[in-house]
Amino acid sequence: MANRRMFSKDVVETDKFLNMPLTSQALYFHLGMEADDDGFVASPKKVQRSIGCSEGDLQILASRGFIIPFESGIVVLVHWKQNNYIQADRYRKTVHKEEAALLQNDNYVYRLDPTCIHPVSSLDPQDSIGKDRVGKDSIELDKDNIDKDNIYVCSELSPVSKMDTEKTEPEKVETVEVEPVPSGYKIILLDKSFYEIPLEKLNFWKESYPAVDVEQEIRNMEAWADANPTRRKTRNGVVRFITNWLKREQDKGGSYQRGSSQKGAAFNAFDYIQKQISGGGENDYTGTGF
Repeated sequence: MANRRMFSKDVVETDKFLNMPLTSQALYFHLGMEADDDGFVASPKKVQRSIGCSEGDLQILASRGFIIPFESGIVVLVHWKQNNYIQADRYRKTVHKEEAALLQNDNYVYRLDPTCIHPVSSLDPQDSIGKDRVGKDSIELDKDNIDKDNIYVCSELSPVSKMDTEKTEPEKVETVEVEPVPSGYKIILLDKSFYEIPLEKLNFWKESYPAVDVEQEIRNMEAWADANPTRRKTRNGVVRFITNWLKREQDKGGSYQRGSSQKGAAFNAFDYIQKQISGGGENDYTGTGF
């Protein structure tokens, strides 16, 4: 038996072949590698088990007309002559003479000889084998039982293989967590660890509380947590603590507005003192700081 085998594109690149499950396609290639010089495989189930396929894959190959199974357990690849040409000086005739006698070569395609009485194979889902074994009946079987989901050959058969049934499930997409960009601010917690405020959170709070100087208020929170060790927050409660703090400041009018009022008051007091030093009267003062 030769160590090299060939496969014709006219066989393995057809829709009929490519519409089979991948496990059935793989089994076909492995059977081709194990076949003798006439395309017969003595132990197809051994090949099937060795590559992790199921018996359903053999049944699909039979029903699709890519192999012909015999009662003896031997199978032959239907398109063997189309796939392979073996030089006469290297050719070794098959030892499976009884099975070979049941076949005829029809334009490089094996067909069962209609003049012979054919044994029924256990792989064949039909009750008998006739001249249409790989023809019309096989096509009708495929149409009714295989093409719907490419898993079952017929209703009483088990799934082709675990590999093919799992392929119908959606693939799981792994999510990768990205480390948040730190803002540089961190608040000490009750367990003495620190909650580092992400930059994204800081920007979100600035947008949510526009009247508040958020960064200054966070510095105030840092100082408060440092000065009150028994009242520090837990990791689960610190975000709520920050948002409540900022909300109160927003409701009070915001730290920006209160800061402006304090600066105005300080300016008015300074202006009043300057007027007094320069001899201005009390009525000359028009400020509102006092």
